[in-house]
Amino acid sequence: MSENKFPNMDYDADEVINDFKEKIKWPKEKEVQAIVKPEKLPIKILLSLLITIIGGAAAYYMMLPALNIHDTQMYIFLILLVGIFMASFALLCKANKKIEHKEYVKKKSLVPIIIVCVIAAIMAVGYVIGATIFRAESYSNLMTVEESNFEEDFSDINYNEVPRLDALRAHTLADQQLGSLSEYKSQYVVSANSTQINVKNTPVRVAYLEYANFFKWINNTKDGLPAYMYIDLVSQKVTAVNCIEQFGEGIKYSPTELFNEKLIRHLRFQYPTYLMDTPNFEINDDGYPYWITPVLDKTIGLFGGTDVKGAIITDAITGESSYYSIDEIRNDDTLNWIDVVYSESLLVEQYNYHGKLQNGFWNSIIFQNDVNVTSNGQGNIAMDDDVWVYTGVTSSESDSSNFGFILCNQRTKEVRYYDNAGAIEGSAQESARDAVQNYGYNATFPILLSIDGHPTFFMSLYGDSNTVKGYAFVSLEDKTVVGTGLLDVAKNDTNALNNAVANYIEALKNNGVADDLDADDVINNNDNTSENDNTAPDANNAENSSKKSVTGEITDIKTSVNDGNTVYYLQVDGKYYYIKVTDCMDVLLVSNGSTVTVEFNETNDTFIPATSVTVQ
Repeated sequence: MSENKFPNMDYDADEVINDFKEKIKWPKEKEVQAIVKPEKLPIKILLSLLITIIGGAAAYYMMLPALNIHDTQMYIFLILLVGIFMASFALLCKANKKIEHKEYVKKKSLVPIIIVCVIAAIMAVGYVIGATIFRAESYSNLMTVEESNFEEDFSDINYNEVPRLDALRAHTLADQQLGSLSEYKSQYVVSANSTQINVKNTPVRVAYLEYANFFKWINNTKDGLPAYMYIDLVSQKVTAVNCIEQFGEGIKYSPTELFNEKLIRHLRFQYPTYLMDTPNFEINDDGYPYWITPVLDKTIGLFGGTDVKGAIITDAITGESSYYSIDEIRNDDTLNWIDVVYSESLLVEQYNYHGKLQNGFWNSIIFQNDVNVTSNGQGNIAMDDDVWVYTGVTSSESDSSNFGFILCNQRTKEVRYYDNAGAIEGSAQESARDAVQNYGYNATFPILLSIDGHPTFFMSLYGDSNTVKGYAFVSLEDKTVVGTGLLDVAKNDTNALNNAVANYIEALKNNGVADDLDADDVINNNDNTSENDNTAPDANNAENSSKKSVTGEITDIKTSVNDGNTVYYLQVDGKYYYIKVTDCMDVLLVSNGSTVTVEFNETNDTFIPATSVTVQ
């Protein structure tokens, strides 16, 4: 190849870079000869305002600050607007090239600088007048705590009606169920943000779906999210409720959407001045999906004393919203289906203010008389058809025991304190783990129950796969009193739970407690009072109230192992019925050609979940 075909490389890189720096560099003050007013100044000001409006609109669309003096984001947004205006004005005046224009812009920046300083001063004063050091009494009065009686309040809560899954285990089961549904699994994932609610007095979790990635959003956003996941925390059954089949449309407004259908943006355009907490996904008694968004108020100073003054109820399909005051939510019977208005974090924060500051700020730091805080962790129980947050109460210093516990209603903010001292929740979890240490199981956060008047921690045991492997009961008063029941031994969930109760009662007797307590009586009393007929809303893969059965010859058998659970798929009359071995041991006896009777709930799926299999 001849030389003239190569590009000309005869240049100095440093020279090019220096030339570029010379073009964009700002002149130095010592070079100033005179301060010159830029030409066409009114036009430059108008253009700067126009750029500020456009840039501010884009910033507002992304930041979504509340136009409310109690929102710190609003002050940051105002400072940003001032910054956009000054930057655009300086560039339009060519202050980076002409020193005389730079000095003019600097001179005219005094007013914007004063505006920014005033905004910063307002924020600083707002923080100071709302500081706990000056307003300790106000903070301690954010929450009203009433003492209550453990035996009276917990007498109607049966151990086989409490949640057996926490949020993480519920998400694992929901994710597994979604993965078995071919029409959903490649496009969507289950959101990690689920909401525990009550449906027909039964604790359940509902979780919305999210688009698997940006391209899946492009492919599906026009129809919205087709379903939500319904997890029964007692039976541990998971259902994908098909909104398109049930309600004619998918969920169009959710946190996983982009642009105007993104939930928080949709709400901000409807309610530009409201301070909003994180929306909760809930369903009404008919299974219809809604978003419940708490509306906050700052009751101390400008930014302190966070409390809830109402909630926005948003139709997840149509996007229509209505605001209700907190008094309406507490007293209107038509709104009783709403379960979560006060977040767990807000309730814990308010109680800690109450427990630490009730005798003044300096007492909370120096003397610490009667100072108490919540223990590390929270659980949820269903009581009076509401969801209550449970947490222990301990001293402000590191402690190994609780001297009481509280229940906080997430709909009404009613708070009950129980003067029942005992082991801290972490110690109870350690006792449960030690009892099954040869299996290597972990324990969920404890839920406090009454076993015939004895305060007792209840926990589910789980393995590495995050699926429930058994149950444990630990005495609140003596953490060495433990009873466990394991699925590997009992072969089904009900037997494992009852075994745990029987072993716990035996442990109580061995420690000289409850000598007259009979395990069979406790088990029978709970079985007779816990008729759980709760089912998910009629939908894809959901259970209907009408039981069905089919009797025929097995023409094909398939098996799979899901997180340690063996599942049998039996083909009868051209359809596959599946069931876990742990739910029906008889399935181990079947073979091709066997005649069986399969009971199931009506469904239109290709793979039908069976409730029992009987060999004929």
